[in-house]
Amino acid sequence: MSEAKKPEPRVLPYVLAINEGIRTVLREQDEAFIAGEDVAVAGSVYGYCGGLLDEFGPRRVIDTPISEKGIMGLGVGASATGCRPIIDLMFMDFLGECMDEVANQMAKMRFMFGGKATLPVTVLTMGGAGGSLAAQHSQSLEAWLAHLPGMKVVMPSDAYDAKGMIIAACRDDNPVFVVLNKASLALSMEVPEGTYEVPIGEAVVRKQGTDLTIVAFGRMVHEALDAAEQLKDVGLNVEVIDARSVQPFDTATVVASIKKTHRALIVHEAVKFGGIGAEITAQIQEEAFDYLDAPIMRVAAPFSPVPFSPALEKLYIPNAAGIVAKVKETLEL
Repeated sequence: MSEAKKPEPRVLPYVLAINEGIRTVLREQDEAFIAGEDVAVAGSVYGYCGGLLDEFGPRRVIDTPISEKGIMGLGVGASATGCRPIIDLMFMDFLGECMDEVANQMAKMRFMFGGKATLPVTVLTMGGAGGSLAAQHSQSLEAWLAHLPGMKVVMPSDAYDAKGMIIAACRDDNPVFVVLNKASLALSMEVPEGTYEVPIGEAVVRKQGTDLTIVAFGRMVHEALDAAEQLKDVGLNVEVIDARSVQPFDTATVVASIKKTHRALIVHEAVKFGGIGAEITAQIQEEAFDYLDAPIMRVAAPFSPVPFSPALEKLYIPNAAGIVAKVKETLEL
């Protein structure tokens, strides 16, 4: 008798993993609903809400008017009164339209009520450049959110983490922003069918190394891993950490790596000035200064709006080549 053939691993693209994460939450939490622009009939402009309206109906999958202030206010009010809303903010750039609700209500209400109110609201939003969507639809503004006490911010880099982080965020009794990346929607990998969480606040080492530590966020994790492969050709073995969580940030994992490699490079898609990389640099200085053999370096976007021109946008977005060059500079090669 021939051996039974093992089932092929189930591979999902990032966009469908998002859908599965939302679907899992709506199935397990009767108090959960999703609301946002075009999430119901159209299934969202990115497609990750496809089929939700058919399964859960218009009371739980809600198309809203084009009013980010109103949508975010809905999330605050509903979460404070017993619901567990998922709010879809189509582009991260639209934070400016609703920042009062985010910064002065969502992040602070639990503190202002002495812990008697909980705000279990999850906000899904799309950050990053790609696709020539230009300056007002391509920004990476996670540092704005990380500066708000009471707010949690995660940036899943792959399909597995996208599903698991959405589930973890929706089970949290605090407001959580899940910052997705539009350029990653087609990236595929094995994703389990069952329910699982990716813990908020825990980084993961994607590649072990000894010569330098790269700490990357979101889409930049893939650029960092590409750079690490290229650096093997010149005999360098770099460690790559996927930070996954911006707030809270897993300083301990980064410090443990630097104690081994003695050098650090921070990579993010947001502009360098005032980006989250500056905060991480400061934390490394405070916690691991004696272990450093070189200055902490950063690779990030230039201090400029994201260009519309495809050629200029390509130059604008940090990439593996830039990471390779900065690693060599840090190691004085």
